[in-house]
Amino acid sequence: MRTIRTLVALIVLLAAAAVGFAYSGIYDVAAITPEPQWLQLTFSTVKDHSIERRAAAITAPPLSDPKALRTGLGHFREMCVSCHGAPGVEAAEFAKGLNPKPPDLAREAAEQSPAQLFWVVKNGIKMTGMPGFGGTHTDEQVWAVVAFLKQLPQLTPEKYQAMVREAGAAAGGREDRPGALGE
Repeated sequence: MRTIRTLVALIVLLAAAAVGFAYSGIYDVAAITPEPQWLQLTFSTVKDHSIERRAAAITAPPLSDPKALRTGLGHFREMCVSCHGAPGVEAAEFAKGLNPKPPDLAREAAEQSPAQLFWVVKNGIKMTGMPGFGGTHTDEQVWAVVAFLKQLPQLTPEKYQAMVREAGAAAGGREDRPGALGE
């Protein structure tokens, strides 16, 4: 019985400490203040394992259809370039103030499976600025973005701009270039 009382007292004490911390204002929520290394590592580990677990049941369709790649490029330019940049294209100025910093999508595309990329694009990631596009895009559109993302590691700035020009000529669009966003 004494063990149960001790356990209950410990739980009450921890809850009171958590409430006190929350109301104290001690934790700095400023986006310009980097998180301590231990917190970055903790969040990164939680994020990686959460995505891995949720993506495990997802089966990727074939990702080589040229039409899907063009569609994916169009959505990438609209949804991703502002924060993440593109080969030879810097992210928009506002993205430089995001914390955590948006990752390099070429590196992420090389490291993540298509299912993991699909899950992230569709669902987003809490407290990172990464929105979930599943509410505004069909699964087919999200897979098209994934198809394009898987091409990113091989794209030079010149190859990327050639793809943009080709897609733009077909759709009457603009080129992406450093400084083009936010002009």
